[in-house]
Amino acid sequence: MYIDFHTHGKLAKRLPFSTVYTDWLFGEARRAGLDALCLTEHFNTLQFDELYGYLMSVCDRQGDTLVTGDGLRIFAGMETDIAEGGHVLSIGKPEDILELNRRLEPYKEKGRFLPFAKLRDLFDEYPVIVGAGHPFREGGHIPELPAEQLRRFDFLDLNGKDIAQDEEGTRRKTGALAGELGIPMVGGSDTHQAVQYGCIRTGFEKEVRTVYDLYEEMKAVRYEISVSDYAAFQVKTAGLLKKALKEIHAIGGNYVSVLVDEPCAV
Repeated sequence: MYIDFHTHGKLAKRLPFSTVYTDWLFGEARRAGLDALCLTEHFNTLQFDELYGYLMSVCDRQGDTLVTGDGLRIFAGMETDIAEGGHVLSIGKPEDILELNRRLEPYKEKGRFLPFAKLRDLFDEYPVIVGAGHPFREGGHIPELPAEQLRRFDFLDLNGKDIAQDEEGTRRKTGALAGELGIPMVGGSDTHQAVQYGCIRTGFEKEVRTVYDLYEEMKAVRYEISVSDYAAFQVKTAGLLKKALKEIHAIGGNYVSVLVDEPCAV
């Protein structure tokens, strides 16, 4: 089972949710060779609840996962900002992720983000697994958290965007921290745009359908991380395309219709 642990279902946080765009993204994920992904949408994106409501209405439910018509298995998740600076990934059942997102409503604006300790206390009330997203990216301060808080992470994100910038350094630093904490390191593309799928992926020996089983396979290290030979090109191209599509939206155009065969409403 090839899985991407860090993905998004919208082009950008402040753009409206588009069912057509999300459907297109997931179709492209399958064409890129993925069997599953963790949908770690930003906790303060517009229409977070509508995105998950749509997926829960059109996908088949298998265990904890949502499965598209193309057979892509979706583990529900969320990416949450913390007061210290940095992003925290959580993966769980769709209902739990939605409830957590609602409980985080008072803390979605900059200046109101929860500190990691309080965020983790909240997550501990639910059967979710919690990871450090791109822990060494500039501007983040996750590695500077107190040791007792760092040990509360369940996994680290070996991030495709950072790999594209500096593969050796990102692998070394992320791997060293994972080893120090004794937790798994898994690969996530961090994509908002389909071109980036496959720049990094994690291959498991067997298919899983529950968050518990996924975490058991992670802890047992029954997986391998692979990085595309073209990761840097994929990330750069995806960034340029994202910028162009956002500009189309800004001037009143329909960026979704650029990507699909038929003109459509966003």
